[in-house]
Amino acid sequence: MYAKKLQEILGGQFGEISVAMQYLFQGWNARGDERYKDLIMDTGTEELGHVEMISTMIARLLDDAPVNEQEKAAEDPVIGAIMGGMNPHHAIVSGLGAMPENSTGVPWSGGYIVASGNLITDLRANLNAESQGRLQVARLYEMTDDRGVKEMLSLRGIRCIKTNGLLLSRN
Repeated sequence: MYAKKLQEILGGQFGEISVAMQYLFQGWNARGDERYKDLIMDTGTEELGHVEMISTMIARLLDDAPVNEQEKAAEDPVIGAIMGGMNPHHAIVSGLGAMPENSTGVPWSGGYIVASGNLITDLRANLNAESQGRLQVARLYEMTDDRGVKEMLSLRGIRCIKTNGLLLSRN
């Protein structure tokens, strides 16, 4: 199920929750030139918009996912292996909504973020996180034929490119 795959770019190690929290904690802990703090905080706020986009897409994809039909289909070992089953948390805990976890159901962890207090180190960590996230989005883009999902992933990519361009141009 594609919604389960999208959970990786929401709550995975390099997902939107991690990136947003990383920028925000870096901003909250920043010392020195306020312009850098403001830039990092603005970027973290922009990343919260990405969390919203991905969460909404997951919820919309799950809107049309009748749980009983998926469970019945997954009883067939071949189909079950292909589907990978549905994450029961989506139905039981969140009422078919997005969860702060990765694609295998591992909860998001604050251990995923880097907020060292050193601007250069933090910017390098951000570059790594953004690069990993972009790679995962590109892979997910290739895994679907759904036009709406592709448009959302493309828009997210364009927003990331603009954000990264701002960060690089101010250094």
